[in-house]
Amino acid sequence: MDIALACLAIVLAAAALIHSVLVARKRPEPDGSGVEALPEDVVGLRQEVAALRAEARDALKHLAVVRYDAFGDMGGHLSWSVAILDDAGNGIVLTSIHGRSEARTYAKSIAGWACEQQLSPEEEEAIGHARGR
Repeated sequence: MDIALACLAIVLAAAALIHSVLVARKRPEPDGSGVEALPEDVVGLRQEVAALRAEARDALKHLAVVRYDAFGDMGGHLSWSVAILDDAGNGIVLTSIHGRSEARTYAKSIAGWACEQQLSPEEEEAIGHARGR
């Protein structure tokens, strides 16, 4: 009986040793190919997201169009002003005034949601809509 228990203990110890060796082989190496490298990957991804957000601030993504009748005798809202701005309010306002015999187009530079030139009410409205007011 003692010999049987000793043999069983040896078999169980050998099985435990084989199991631990197999588990150790499956464990990923800390060379960046497995779970051990995850914190480095997360740091890299966070840096990449921060860089993309910084680039996106300069993108002209605030856009608004205001259509209107510039003259009382004209209909159809053929005149328009469009504001195209980035997150800081830098960009341009384009305006096209349509009359019976001609159309005129104007471009004004915008910095910090304001313009050095006089803005029409429609241009101010376009900037306000682009800003989100």
